Amino acid sequence: MAEEVKLFGAWGSPSTRRVEIALKLKGVKYEYIEEDLKNKSPLLLTYNPVHKKVPVLLHNGQPIAESLIILEYIDDTWQQQGPPILPKDPYQRSKARFWAKFLDDKFAPQIWKACWGEGEEREKGIEEATESLKLLENEIKGKKLFGGDNLGLVDIVAHFMAYWSEILQQLLGLDFFTREKYPNLFNWGDEFCNCSFVKENLPPKHELVLIFKGLTNSYTSSA
Repeated sequence: MAEEVKLFGAWGSPSTRRVEIALKLKGVKYEYIEEDLKNKSPLLLTYNPVHKKVPVLLHNGQPIAESLIILEYIDDTWQQQGPPILPKDPYQRSKARFWAKFLDDKFAPQIWKACWGEGEEREKGIEEATESLKLLENEIKGKKLFGGDNLGLVDIVAHFMAYWSEILQQLLGLDFFTREKYPNLFNWGDEFCNCSFVKENLPPKHELVLIFKGLTNSYTSSA
């Protein structure tokens, strides 16, 4: 019996993209189902009734929600396919989980505040994001990828920093995250984005700009 793998996601969602990158890395065939986040489908609400968000991975009828959990599930389920997403060594595995959680729980909200906050809130967001960038710059120092020589969990989770952050900054006229200030992170981003299965899953920049402009306009109109 063939496996059924479906991914419910949204085109402009970094969390959806990270799951697609993981599936491509492991060579898992899947069906992609695009969700309209303004009009969520009954299936999405059924499969993720708690958070009602994308992505949701459906594997043989069983739903798995939350992208970090999905990434570990993919790695555990398809161990014999493709390279590992998490290190096998327990200590390195714990480090990868630590930095992945840091990126999701701390850094991503800081970037959001730095980009979409106003006045003092934006300034605080930039200050906090700058401190986090310094930590990440030091962590990647001397390494090609966060996973060492091989792409892994932290690289996949951090992909929004490699591709999306620069677009946002250009659109909003910000310059706290630049190649001059963080050469190690930008070298990592170049290495990451040039991986073949990563490149084919990155949305065109001009289309992302349209999405971000829509967000900017909505924030401006509601202010």
